[in-house]
Amino acid sequence: MINPLLLPQNYAVFGLANPFAVPDHQIAAWFHAHMTGPFGALLKILTELGSGRFIGVVLFFTALLFIWKRWWPSLVTLIVAVPGGMLLNEWVKVLVQRQRPFLEGSLVDWSGYSFASGHTIGATLLYGQFLLFILPAMKARHWRVLTIFGAALVVAMVGFSRIALGAHFLTDVVAAIVFGIIWLTLCLIIGKPMRRNSGPYLPIVEPLPIDAAAVLVPVEQIAQPVRIPQPN
Repeated sequence: MINPLLLPQNYAVFGLANPFAVPDHQIAAWFHAHMTGPFGALLKILTELGSGRFIGVVLFFTALLFIWKRWWPSLVTLIVAVPGGMLLNEWVKVLVQRQRPFLEGSLVDWSGYSFASGHTIGATLLYGQFLLFILPAMKARHWRVLTIFGAALVVAMVGFSRIALGAHFLTDVVAAIVFGIIWLTLCLIIGKPMRRNSGPYLPIVEPLPIDAAAVLVPVEQIAQPVRIPQPN
């Protein structure tokens, strides 16, 4: 049974725009009916992993690291991929103008439109871009699989928390993940020429300490034939 308080007044138009409107509202109503205080507190912690405040702090310190290391292509990619993708999602919200499942309640601390989930796309962009940064440096297959699984788990937990709290519908979260993956893929493709033109990193050779024992290795020289001119 769908909670009538969840149904927008223009439900007919909403249903045409969203073919999954009925299950969306059913899922939102079920979580709302079974919400408890401790469960809501746990969800609040999980949802912070995709909040704008948390992502902003992570981006700030990551950008400082990239500037210090002079990793300029990575810095540009990070800025375009994460804040750029989140800004595009805000435009999508204004275009779609889907109302949220709940606008009142003890756990409600949000405003604005629902489609697509800002927390979820923020988590997808941030942890997805970090994956693209670190995976090429990982040689062991099991570490690569574990890292991908960990990032996907964090994104899934953020998305689940937004649905359970009543901030977003299921389709809002799924769309945010899809949009985030598409945007990261576009940034990866477009950024290839920039990474190629930046050239390889130069290796840093550390000098030996003064008191280090030097090891002399004899080098065998190959004798070159000497050509003696013949007398005329």
